[in-house]
Amino acid sequence: MVNLNPSRGTEPGKIRPAVVIQTNLLNQVAHPSTLICPITTQLSGEENILHVRVDTSTTGLDQESEILVDQIRGLDNQRFIEKLGRLSPSKTLELHQKLQAILDY
Repeated sequence: MVNLNPSRGTEPGKIRPAVVIQTNLLNQVAHPSTLICPITTQLSGEENILHVRVDTSTTGLDQESEILVDQIRGLDNQRFIEKLGRLSPSKTLELHQKLQAILDY
């Protein structure tokens, strides 16, 4: 859970779940900020390159949600509230593939 307030324009705001997407190398050296993708409970109608649908099984989420792949954001580590859970290996792979596609790397 992270605090994304205040938001601007199309940025997701409020306190919400997010997925950490940066390398563990930065996590291990006490880097002061962290790259994330926010998560929403507003589900899109169909599969698309901008979202990864996740369920409640291992994530610690209360309801089915979607990772907003196109809303990558760097946060100060003080914005983190608590850890909820983990993505399954298949959802982690899907997220990596979609990040590669939108970042063109």
